Amino acid sequence: MKAASEVAAALGSGDSPEAAAAPGIAARGSVLRRDLRVTGLALLALLAWDFSGADLTAARLFGNLHGFAWRDNFWASTVLHDGGRLAAWVLLAALLVIALRTPALPAWGPSRAVRWRWTGVMLLCVLAVPALKRFSATSCPWDLAEFGSVARHVSHWALGQRDGGAGHCFPSGHAVAAFAFLGLYFQWRDFDAHRARRRLGAVLAAGLLFGTAQLARGAHYPSHTLWSAWLCWTLCVVAAALFDARQTRAA
Repeated sequence: MKAASEVAAALGSGDSPEAAAAPGIAARGSVLRRDLRVTGLALLALLAWDFSGADLTAARLFGNLHGFAWRDNFWASTVLHDGGRLAAWVLLAALLVIALRTPALPAWGPSRAVRWRWTGVMLLCVLAVPALKRFSATSCPWDLAEFGSVARHVSHWALGQRDGGAGHCFPSGHAVAAFAFLGLYFQWRDFDAHRARRRLGAVLAAGLLFGTAQLARGAHYPSHTLWSAWLCWTLCVVAAALFDARQTRAA
């Protein structure tokens, strides 16, 4: 009811619902600082994981010299990999339709412009993060000699150093089928914090599920999934800061 009254007041003053629901300048600064803290702490945790050597330990839980038993498993390969990728494109298409059908000045919730902007950010995540794989010399776990193939394990921090495998495996492109939708949290958090958190939880759970399936198949290490999550989150944080700065200038 409070949000609705704020929107009504904004409509009466000629402001958009987007402007009415958005936090003030001081609150925006606080939100940005919180976003940056989360981003920084997540980065430190990721670096600690990278240099712990835990990637190989995790891969060994599912693979051996004979390969990965789950590599062609129906649930891991067909449902969670192929089906997950298809579901991501269907959801993205649905978000585009919803954005088109949303009024420019809705009574409540994200406006058409807000939805368009965040759908664009999610599409950027879907396209940009997997594109980084083209520049990576890191091979997948199933390419390693330890798991029945030919490559040796080389950290993705050893830039340009070949490991003898196919490469182009870092970061995880499939995990982005879930983590790209972190933008839904940012899209909703100024309007309905509870709804935003539910979307955040669902996206993180889906990303964890996809990442675990790819680990079991030998397609990715945990770090590949975690870096995809961090990159998508960081893109969203940057986008949110840019959108808020634009709104502040327009106010």
